[in-house]
Amino acid sequence: MTTKARFAGLGIALGAALGAVAGVITGNMGVWLAAGVAIGVAVGMGLRRKTEDCAECGPIHRADETK
Repeated sequence: MTTKARFAGLGIALGAALGAVAGVITGNMGVWLAAGVAIGVAVGMGLRRKTEDCAECGPIHRADETK
């Protein structure tokens, strides 16, 4: 669960920073900040590690997720 939140937070932060820069350059801060945050969330969720459930090591994966 913390992996999702960490990558989502990183995406939001990077998206907001890039959106703010684009907003200053174009003079339309609100639109670009919102667009940057939205893109950052999408990228952050796309970067998270995808886990596969397999019968042999399923309990190991579940134990790792709770840490």
